[in-house]
Amino acid sequence: MTKKDKIKVLFVASEVAPFSKTGGLGDVAGSLPSALRARDADARVVFPKYKTIKPETIEKIEFVTEFTVHLSWRSQPARVYSVPDPNDGAPAYLIENDFYFGRDGLYGYGDDFERFAFFSKAAVEMLSHINFKANILHFNDWQTGLGCTYLRDIYKGFTFYSGMKSLFTIHNLHYQGVFNREVLWSVGLDDGYYTGGTLEFYKNVSFLKAGVVHSDAVLTVSQTYAEEIQTPKFGYGMDGLLWKRGLEGRLLGIGNGIDTKANDPATDKRIYVNYDKTSLKKKRENKYRLQEQLGLPVGDMPMISMVTRLVDQKGIDIIDVAQRELFSKDIQFVMIGTGEGRYERMFWNYASWYPQKVRANICFDDTLATRIYAASDLFLMPSKYEPGGLGQLFAMCYGSVPIVRQTGGLADTVRHFNPATGQGNGFVFKDYDASGLMWAVNEALTLYGTDKWETVITNGMSEDFSWNKSAGEYLQLYEKILHS
Repeated sequence: MTKKDKIKVLFVASEVAPFSKTGGLGDVAGSLPSALRARDADARVVFPKYKTIKPETIEKIEFVTEFTVHLSWRSQPARVYSVPDPNDGAPAYLIENDFYFGRDGLYGYGDDFERFAFFSKAAVEMLSHINFKANILHFNDWQTGLGCTYLRDIYKGFTFYSGMKSLFTIHNLHYQGVFNREVLWSVGLDDGYYTGGTLEFYKNVSFLKAGVVHSDAVLTVSQTYAEEIQTPKFGYGMDGLLWKRGLEGRLLGIGNGIDTKANDPATDKRIYVNYDKTSLKKKRENKYRLQEQLGLPVGDMPMISMVTRLVDQKGIDIIDVAQRELFSKDIQFVMIGTGEGRYERMFWNYASWYPQKVRANICFDDTLATRIYAASDLFLMPSKYEPGGLGQLFAMCYGSVPIVRQTGGLADTVRHFNPATGQGNGFVFKDYDASGLMWAVNEALTLYGTDKWETVITNGMSEDFSWNKSAGEYLQLYEKILHS
């Protein structure tokens, strides 16, 4: 490949915003390919055509091709459609198969191993049918891990696929796609992948391990997380293998970006009143309007927010320990998110116990979430671990000051504010406990309303969290992989 040639990348993901999204992967897959195209790469993205995709997001869908995917004894059709990116970004392809994806949810089915093996294999095979000879196939998380295996052990035997390289990104190591040994036959692989140890993982098989072992390089979504997962504490049984890949120079970390054009409080039509860092009084109007919408007392008390998945990773346990002290303060607390029933009930209880202070929105509503970012003064993200984190980036864009634990991508993006120097963009605590959390909350509340408060807000809003820098790092990594 010469310098004059465009690098060609197919981004393979199980979810892509705004079409389908359950977490940060959807955001990244929805914005990174467009950022790569802005840097003159031919980047495209492919994802399953789920039943749950809203019709209005795929109004201009066009049929492209159809072929059959073979998985052991089962053969299933893969119908490929294209849809224009709503932000005029990367071309997007959807793989349709109603047997696998005509269901009411994205994940959580007993045959997920087969569903995503089908998708991974179809994504690779699609390239020859649409005549897109990618240089890099960029797979993401366990759902696409087998794509690395299929590319390496099956498709590279065909001339069209020779020279293609793979990159595998771990967005969250906790989810490893672990299944019984017997599923290997169902996904078109033999038992040698288990007995030889390639995919064996504590007497089961792991699809994420397939991505780690069979890709040309492994990536995580922050430099700190890349270091953390090489240790037993954060490695979830895979630390030794990841440490080895690190020694080979094939485990790296690149921080996430966000779509700063779509998430600009100066122009965002989802929020009540537009503003920027020079007109922060208008931000306060967003708080008053949200208070009215949610039935909270209207006033200028500090509002703390959470926009989160309700899972153990997000530090919700230590909020529960701290809740009496936290809600004894003159604050309001607004959250939005869904997840584990025990945590949903926990926040419903808070809203019942503290009706003048707490509102729990147990739902997914993109507009309401954005209004909460714009209205709140402080954004709470006390994660037990956080591979990259996007919430703190969205919060700072909208002038909501993050309170975070020092881990993963949070450690890489949030710096504790020093009133003496005026440096820093948030409040950071280290120990995963309620006392550490409340120390950081008290640091923030002490500063609230002082002449330093606008400084910490402005510091966050002045950060460049666009994909511009990260996209350049991705292109450098792609070039490195191609020439290794």
